[in-house]
Amino acid sequence: MSLYKQFQSQSKSLVLVAALFVASLPAHAANKEMIQLQTQVQQLQEQMTAMKTSFDERMGVMKNLVEANTDASNKTTAAITTLQNSISKQQGDSAGHVDQLSGQIQALNDTLDELKVRLAKVSKQLEDMQSAQQSMAANQQATKAQADAQAQAPPPDVLYANALRDYNGAKNDLAAQEFTDYIKFYPNTDLAGNSYFYLAELQFRAGNYQQAVGNYDLVLQNFPSGSKAASAQLKKGFALIEMGQKDDGVQELRHLIQRYPKTSEAVQARDRLRKLGVSSGKPNA
Repeated sequence: MSLYKQFQSQSKSLVLVAALFVASLPAHAANKEMIQLQTQVQQLQEQMTAMKTSFDERMGVMKNLVEANTDASNKTTAAITTLQNSISKQQGDSAGHVDQLSGQIQALNDTLDELKVRLAKVSKQLEDMQSAQQSMAANQQATKAQADAQAQAPPPDVLYANALRDYNGAKNDLAAQEFTDYIKFYPNTDLAGNSYFYLAELQFRAGNYQQAVGNYDLVLQNFPSGSKAASAQLKKGFALIEMGQKDDGVQELRHLIQRYPKTSEAVQARDRLRKLGVSSGKPNA
């Protein structure tokens, strides 16, 4: 119950009580008391009217406040809704923008990987070109150096004659250098095969059988029709036997007899095989 209604109920009760009280009094006293009560009732009614007016005013103010608060609340709710929608839209736009950026970044990464592959290929080609250029430069330099050395070297017949003379004179070191120079300056002549042979002979004399076998092989491989081919195979067989490789040495001597049966080297080969106690029959395949 509101304050105004409570006060109104109490006022009506007071009026009723006052009426009952007046009825119980004598007539002359009743008039006086009636006037007092009427005065009090009039005051109460005025107070009630004043309170009602104040109450109505306050109710109007409160109603305006409630309406204002309701309007503000509605506006706030609408603003919050608008803000939420805006945030949601921005998030959606941001997600789309992020996806777009991710796609662009991935495309850039793919392009970068492709560029790296191309760069690696170009770098490899460049390295190959540089290597080829350096090789060509080295070959040109070597050719130039060889040409310069040949220009300063003695003529081939003179150089070979000097080497052979020193070989026969037991000047082994000097002869080895001269035969080496001949092979260096004139590697494609027939006398180069002879130079390999005499180098092998010098090594055989020094007991360097392994090196000697190597040079005898060069004679047989590069100059098979040369004048020293039979001698190279004979001495290769001897060197192998000296190295303890008897079976290989016997095979070389048998090959020699088969290839050059009427040469003095074949005679020496048969004699060595006889001393070893083996036959000079056909070599094993």
